[in-house]
Amino acid sequence: MKTKPEFRDLDRAQCMALLTKAHVGRIAFTFHDRVDIEPVNYVCVGEWIYLRTSAGTKLQTLAHHPWVAFEVDEAKAAFDWQSVVVHGTMHQFAESGTARDHEHRERAIAALRTISPTLFTDDDLAPHRTFICGISVNEITGRSATSHQL
Repeated sequence: MKTKPEFRDLDRAQCMALLTKAHVGRIAFTFHDRVDIEPVNYVCVGEWIYLRTSAGTKLQTLAHHPWVAFEVDEAKAAFDWQSVVVHGTMHQFAESGTARDHEHRERAIAALRTISPTLFTDDDLAPHRTFICGISVNEITGRSATSHQL
């Protein structure tokens, strides 16, 4: 039996539902003529995507070029999936930052503990990931495919 895929755009509520449900996404960033993409654990809260990471090239690059794309997918089959892409600005929330940074950092830690309760405790599963960041959502788009039997 043949199937025919139907493709459609997701509305903002559908995009936010997928961002809220999933907790692994990919962050894409660029510097000069190179584009990188890396998987990250995250939590979406309102207009923010919170994540934590470790020191390295990604943070150095993003400190000078904070514009990113972020993608999350849910795939059940080749033509049964949905995907969301966010364009936004990456912010680092240092302990020694501004009062606003501190507020975001505390909000991010609380949100991230919903998927990793031991975050920043002696039982932390990834203690090397000490940097808390957030992507402010500037633009969000989504697409989906659904298979229909002919």
